Amino acid sequence: MKLRQIYELAVELGKKYDVRGDYLYRILEAKEKEYEKLAEDEKEFYDKENLVNPFSDTRILVGSGEEEVETILCGIDMEIGEIILADRLREKGHKIDLVMAHHPEGIAYAALHDVMHLQEDMLARFGVPINVAEGVMAGRIAEVERNIMPANHQRAVDAARLLDLPFMCVHSPADNLVNNYLDELFNTRKPDTLGDIMDILLEIPEYKKARELKAGPKIIVGDKKRRCGRIFVKMTGGTSGAVEAYSKLAQAGVGTIICMHMPDKHRQAAKENHINVVIAGHMASDSLGMNLFLDELEKAGINIIPCSGLIRVKRFADSDGN
Repeated sequence: MKLRQIYELAVELGKKYDVRGDYLYRILEAKEKEYEKLAEDEKEFYDKENLVNPFSDTRILVGSGEEEVETILCGIDMEIGEIILADRLREKGHKIDLVMAHHPEGIAYAALHDVMHLQEDMLARFGVPINVAEGVMAGRIAEVERNIMPANHQRAVDAARLLDLPFMCVHSPADNLVNNYLDELFNTRKPDTLGDIMDILLEIPEYKKARELKAGPKIIVGDKKRRCGRIFVKMTGGTSGAVEAYSKLAQAGVGTIICMHMPDKHRQAAKENHINVVIAGHMASDSLGMNLFLDELEKAGINIIPCSGLIRVKRFADSDGN
C-alpha cells in the first residue's frame, strides 16, 4: 500500500464508526463553504485536509503519500526516541518504511482541540440537549487549545524528516473504533454490576495483558457489587471533556462511565453525581483501537512491528493461520 492509501483508510474507518454518522458530511460541507469565503492570503494557511478529513488529529506528518509501505514500526507514543529507534533498527537490517503513532504529533497535536467537538454529540446521544452539550464543552475545548499552544509540536516530526522516515499518526479514527467495539459489546452483554463489567473487560486480550502489567481495568468510583445502570462508553473525542458534563449525564440517566483515563477532579465530579466510573486503561484501550485498524493493514500484506506501549493482538487469521 502507498502511504496515502493507509491514511485514507484510517480516515474512512474513522468516519464509518463515528457517533455523528451522516452529520460528519455536513461538517465537511461547512468546511468547504468556510474555505471558499476566505481571502486568498488566508487560504494560504488553511489546512486543506480539513475539507476531506474531519479528524484534525490524524495526519501524514512526513512524506509525500506516494511512498510504498511494506513494514510499519507502530506504537502509542512515537516521539524522538522512537524515531531514533526506527533508524537504529534500519541500521541493523530491519526494513521500516513508515513510523506510525497513535497519539498525535506535529500539526495533528497542535489541532487536537478541534476533534473534541465530537464529545458534544456523544453527550447528546445520551440525552443531554445539544445546546447544553455545546455550552458545556466550549470552555473545555478552549482550555485544551490554550494548554497545547506553547508545546514544541514539531520535535518528533523534525527528527523523522531529518532521518528521512515517513511518519503519520492515527488518533480519532482508532479511538472511534475502540469506542464502537466496546459500546456494541456492552450493549450485547448487558452487564448487571460493575463486577460484570470488569469480567467482560478482562476477557479482551489487551486488557488482560494490561492487568498483568499492573495497568489494567480498575473501578475508581463505586464497587463490584454496584449495579451499572445505563453505561456510557467514552473512548474518543480527543482528551478528557468538561467537569460540568457529569451532572448533565446524571440528569440524563447515565449510571456508569467506562473510559480510558480520568483526571481526579473529574472523578470527584462523577462521585458527587453518583456516577460509577470504570477506568479500562489508557494503553490497553489505545492498543485495542489501533489493533482494529492495524488488522486491516495486515490483511493487505503489511508487516507491523509493535513498540511504545502497543499491545499487538490480531483478530484475524493470516495466510500462515496465525
